Amino acid sequence: MRKEQHHKGWNEIKINDSWAIFKIMGEFVTGFEKMSAIGPCVSIFGSARTRENMEYYKLAVQITKSISEAGYGIITGGGPGIMEAGNRGAHLAGGTSVGLNIDLPFEQHDNPYIDSDKSLDFDYFFVRKVMFVKYSQGFVVLPGGFGTLDELFEAITLIQTNKIEKFPIILVGSKFWSGLLEWIKGTMLDAGNISPEDLDLIKIVDDEKEVVNILDTFYKGRALTPNF
Repeated sequence: MRKEQHHKGWNEIKINDSWAIFKIMGEFVTGFEKMSAIGPCVSIFGSARTRENMEYYKLAVQITKSISEAGYGIITGGGPGIMEAGNRGAHLAGGTSVGLNIDLPFEQHDNPYIDSDKSLDFDYFFVRKVMFVKYSQGFVVLPGGFGTLDELFEAITLIQTNKIEKFPIILVGSKFWSGLLEWIKGTMLDAGNISPEDLDLIKIVDDEKEVVNILDTFYKGRALTPNF
């Protein structure tokens, strides 16, 4: 009897999984249609827990304002903290401000600085991550938690494995990120788990001028197009 109950439950899951394909497909179609019309953008990542009076919130506003003034749109995860600061900087510059929102049981809510026609909602993290990677001309990563690291290392992995074209990955805040980079160099590289050239994918900076300079230098003479 117990074995039959297990199989019954498993079969119900299989049916639900099949129908979920259509919902996933719908999120991809909507995302591709809306994002493809927006134009060249830079994605901003960082902690949702960073408050308005904190150093990195203020720095994120300055950085994204400068990026917007340089002609790039700004994409964030649409929520509070560094995401809000990113959209706020774009808004102040009169630039394109995109929010890719995710339904979470805590932390996440739309911030007020997203353009009203450029706020997208996702149920699936993996669909949302595809949008970040496909439509970004670069990743600017401020201090954050596990989600921030997830986005950072996925982008590095996709570039490292030639699944997407190389684009700038810029870590903001040498005080925050230097320990991670030292571990990568002193442990991962020494163990032979990565190649020395993999480290060239990452730049660490501390102000908005460095960020814009890296982006402009990289794209001088290059076409601005989706990454795959």
